[in-house]
Amino acid sequence: MSRNFELLQRVAKDDFFNLPEEPAPPPKKAAPAIPFKKEPPDAEITKLVQRLFTQAGKGSGPKVVSFSGIARDDRSSWICARAGEALAEHAEGSVCMVDANLWSPQLHAQLSASNQTGLAEALTTPGPIRNFAMPLGGKNLWLVPSGLVKPGFRPSMERYRERFAELREAFDYVLISAPALSREGEATLVGQLSDGVVLIVEAHQTRRDIVRRAKEQLERARVQLLGAVLDQRTFPIPEKLYQKL
Repeated sequence: MSRNFELLQRVAKDDFFNLPEEPAPPPKKAAPAIPFKKEPPDAEITKLVQRLFTQAGKGSGPKVVSFSGIARDDRSSWICARAGEALAEHAEGSVCMVDANLWSPQLHAQLSASNQTGLAEALTTPGPIRNFAMPLGGKNLWLVPSGLVKPGFRPSMERYRERFAELREAFDYVLISAPALSREGEATLVGQLSDGVVLIVEAHQTRRDIVRRAKEQLERARVQLLGAVLDQRTFPIPEKLYQKL
């Protein structure tokens, strides 16, 4: 299946739920599905970043954004990583990616980084938040990995608030790889500490009613839903036809 994805329109619009009621069955006789040729994944990532951050204008858009799937964590961490890299290239100021998925960390692997010290340690030990961040390549891109969760790990909600407030002060933009909404308590907490959530919806897999319940879950927790990404969409059209589009 293609790793391509496309940014959906604002959730306030009716066509947010323009998803299949049932997973789409594969065609009996059709050309193999191929990635959408007209706009490669990096172009879609750039559009995502522009809509969330750069087009909103300096100081007027969200500063701390979390990315959360509905049942899975791997694709939200992939999209968070690519969005952070793209934002660091196009925006002025520092960008920090944070892996808040402490029980199933994957963001560090997406960025080929280590995971020895990170958010888990920041929540349980003193020191400036930058002590738990590592630079990635350039001077304006940073990563706070999940770190290692030890037995008895039970940070308070106040400690979470303190550390996320530090992240806001230390970096111009913060992108968070959050737990899936299936872990409601953790995902809701991270969403409440952010300026909003980008929901990752799997094409041909996630039913419309499940997406609606996820949206309602965020609304009950008073978490702003900034938008949604339709992930892993494929286009079963022969490549020669794409070339004519």
